[in-house]
Amino acid sequence: MLPDEVPPPDGAEPLDDPNVVDAAAHQRRRLSFGDRADEYDRFRPTYPSEAITWAVGHDPLEVCELGAGTGLMTAVLVAAGHRVTAVEPDPGMVAAAQRREGEQLTVVLGSAEEIPAPDASVDAVVAAQAFHWFDLPRAVPEMARVLRPGGRLVIVWNVRDDDEPWVSDMSRIVGRLDARSGTRDLGVPEISSHFADIKVETFAHAQQLTADDLVALCDTFSYVATSPRRAEILGEIRRLALEHPDLAGRETFALPYRTTVYRAVRRDL
Repeated sequence: MLPDEVPPPDGAEPLDDPNVVDAAAHQRRRLSFGDRADEYDRFRPTYPSEAITWAVGHDPLEVCELGAGTGLMTAVLVAAGHRVTAVEPDPGMVAAAQRREGEQLTVVLGSAEEIPAPDASVDAVVAAQAFHWFDLPRAVPEMARVLRPGGRLVIVWNVRDDDEPWVSDMSRIVGRLDARSGTRDLGVPEISSHFADIKVETFAHAQQLTADDLVALCDTFSYVATSPRRAEILGEIRRLALEHPDLAGRETFALPYRTTVYRAVRRDL
């Protein structure tokens, strides 16, 4: 599922390495976002609408979004005309997402491992920046269960573009370990038992930020928020925003992303 993990920077604590994080630490990080739900909603990037059009087409669909967070992807899906059931396990994130509720959107507390939806009830299942948190041996069959025949599974990753020198420096500061916050594309795990015809496409995307925004964005990364080095990391990010030759003196700047989308079709079960 994952590309090779990048070794921790010099001096990093062992618990900062995702290769050695135990189940309890993973669960703590998985549910670490609720206390920062407002900041997450304000500072995390959204997703390009053309990526969703490519993934699910133009016609309005019944969509189940898993790990919906505060509803950043949800808003894109609704704006594209889809009817969405947004499923999120963190109560704090659910409360934030419910502010978006309307005729086309229902937000529910739940998980990818036990999706609160009937069999064959949706046309697409979408997971944006969330697939890595799922217990896949349980979640993949659940996704197939709720999909109608021919329904699509869509996995989306917003990946910071490290070809930009200052972005590469940013990734170095946060340790390049936080794939959960956009360090790299995590690809697609082994889903062939339930899904076929996997396709992939990448879209350019950018987020306009100030120096304060960049610091606040990094503080929404689960790795940073739960790290004993949090204050040090955020201080280095602020210095980067103020002093890097590509950023110094600029009131706002663009953080570039490559939004990678995987889509697959449910097998006939």
